[in-house]
Amino acid sequence: MSASSFEALLGEAGVRESARLLGAAARTRTACDPVRPALEAHGIDAAYAVQHLLTEQALASGRRIVGRKIGLTSAAVQQQLGVDQPDFGMLFDDMEYGDGQEVPLSRLIQPKVEAEIAFVMERDLDAERPALGHVLNAIGYALPAIEIVDSRVRDWKIGILDTIADNASSALYVLGGSPKKLDGLELALCGMSLELRGEPVSVGCGAACLGNPLNAVVWLARTVARVGRPLRAGDVVLSGALGPMVPVQAGDVFEARIAGLGCVSAVFSEE
Repeated sequence: MSASSFEALLGEAGVRESARLLGAAARTRTACDPVRPALEAHGIDAAYAVQHLLTEQALASGRRIVGRKIGLTSAAVQQQLGVDQPDFGMLFDDMEYGDGQEVPLSRLIQPKVEAEIAFVMERDLDAERPALGHVLNAIGYALPAIEIVDSRVRDWKIGILDTIADNASSALYVLGGSPKKLDGLELALCGMSLELRGEPVSVGCGAACLGNPLNAVVWLARTVARVGRPLRAGDVVLSGALGPMVPVQAGDVFEARIAGLGCVSAVFSEE
């Protein structure tokens, strides 16, 4: 889509109303109805236009972009939503929690968790269409991560347009504290177990993420370069779920174990 066409979309009534509804839902922690009926005429481009408006509002309020999250990396989920590619959303500076640090449920509406591999960029990635070699050269290290996804759409009744508009259903994330260089890591074969109070509730491996989490990062690097927001040194990339997501209840303690990368824990407040 051309820049002028995208600018025109930003002024569409359905796009602006969808941004208003999702923004209000985020501020009040009260979920809204799906926004896709207002966006269907212009499809995925309109959904990204909503995300863009909400991103600009976030930046104007003083938040900073510190990375991206990739969603829809499972072939099964893509089939379910009728798409053939992932989506992405922004990570802001107030979304990150440390390993084992308490996460307040008051910041969330209807959260779920999923275990992922996070990558931290060591170099800017300015190539117009970066290849795997560019991406490997730019990544500093990998970490185990737990993404806390949330939907501002009531009861998670979402389609592809809803989730893209809603910043890819992102909310918060927790990073492990032991960075690992990529040398020697078999990312496609990294087994994952997500445990709730010691009991496995989700299992998977790196291959669940587009065959290899690096495939997801290459897709992201190309996509964000094309829209003029390339990955920068220090950016965090959440590369996509390695297994099914799990609902969160007050007081839950989750631990994700990823072979070769270690463990990371998410601890949720009692209220």
